[in-house]
Amino acid sequence: MRLQEIIEADKEKMYETLQELLRIPSVEGESEEGAPHGKEVQEALSFMLGKAKEMGFSVCDFDHQVGYCEYGEGELVAVVVHLDVVPAGEGWTRDPFGGEADDTYIYGRGAVDDKGPAVAALYALNAIRKYNQKLKRRIRILFGTNEETGSHDMAYFFSHGGEEPVMGFTPDGTYPLVYGEKGIVISTMRKNYVQGDSFPKLKKIQGGTAFNVVPAKAFAEIECGNSVYENLLGYANSEIRVSRDSGIVRIEALGESAHGSTPEKGRNAVGLLLSVLKEVPFDPSLASALTFLSEKIGLETDGKALGIGMSDEPSGALTLNLGTISGDETQLETGINYRYPVTCRLEDCAPVFNAAFEENGFNLVSQIHEPALYVDPQSTLVKTLLDVYREHTGDDSGPICIGGGTYAKSVKNTVAFGPTFPGDPDREHKPDECIEKENLLRNAKILADAMYRLAR
Repeated sequence: MRLQEIIEADKEKMYETLQELLRIPSVEGESEEGAPHGKEVQEALSFMLGKAKEMGFSVCDFDHQVGYCEYGEGELVAVVVHLDVVPAGEGWTRDPFGGEADDTYIYGRGAVDDKGPAVAALYALNAIRKYNQKLKRRIRILFGTNEETGSHDMAYFFSHGGEEPVMGFTPDGTYPLVYGEKGIVISTMRKNYVQGDSFPKLKKIQGGTAFNVVPAKAFAEIECGNSVYENLLGYANSEIRVSRDSGIVRIEALGESAHGSTPEKGRNAVGLLLSVLKEVPFDPSLASALTFLSEKIGLETDGKALGIGMSDEPSGALTLNLGTISGDETQLETGINYRYPVTCRLEDCAPVFNAAFEENGFNLVSQIHEPALYVDPQSTLVKTLLDVYREHTGDDSGPICIGGGTYAKSVKNTVAFGPTFPGDPDREHKPDECIEKENLLRNAKILADAMYRLAR
């Protein structure tokens, strides 16, 4: 049988494997012995390594940070996937960890990002094994466990002797191929304050589930007099709800979720909430913080009000997502994810960003940085993968740059290749995430051909 025919014959098993994997809620959890990123993440890794072993591959669980299976001998070609997922969030009409399927779709958190591609890659490699043709290079699938929250898994793997590939790809971006990824900065900022008794009092504020997800819901609870409550009622609309119970006023904001790399496609609930809270006559130390966040970020997604608006031709404008907010009577903390263009540097934006917050009484709690990635579009790797894509689809489009970050930044000599096709709706990090069975199958065939050509 030909390579593509082998994949076609195994498609029902592939669909079932993805459904099983989606039933494991592999959101980052508490670190424990044998599970540095949480027991559910480790369960997903053990599941995939078990499937690979059943297929006849040699497998390795590298200190529970990264797992891999491989086939062949010689120099290493890597396919890098991740099994961790972002939290389910609100708004699902199906069980996000139910692994449900119908005739067309398979549903669940991670169906696109990145469990579907992980399963497709495994069945692609299994097809190559069954095809049994001589290869000049060894193919390894690396199963990561921490891509969504920092890629510390790959940093650990390679700093502890993990083998670097001569070339490879991660099916965690989009087709035709991603040759540039914006630099990513995740900053946690905190402000402490004192609320005087003569002012309305913020009791609690909460919004967002992750830095790289546009928050769909946010709320604040405040203690205030009747006149403030009556004024707040004037802001109620389809996006803002105001209610009072036992003297506590609750303000809820309803937005629309989107991936943090494309915040303009969503509607930030935290920004909506701040637009109301800045009108409350809080103690000046708190009021200044809320006003600053509302006026310098709010619903803005390009960083211009903060003074970090910038763009370049390959990758476009800087994007910014106010991903999380939390606070109580004495402290406010917010998590912000911004992504700068591929030809820019951290030094072009971080000092300006940090200074704006510091001038308004915030302290930098933590800053995570992933430098921008740029790969020569004329390289052998890029040309080979583009040839594969074009032969399978007939689409002659060129490679692109994205705002999303992938393992290509953590693994040398790799680019993002797949899994979404031009024109596909954005489903990752959103409610009712799903993948078409047909697209999963197409991916398996494309990935198999790509692995084979890079290794032969």
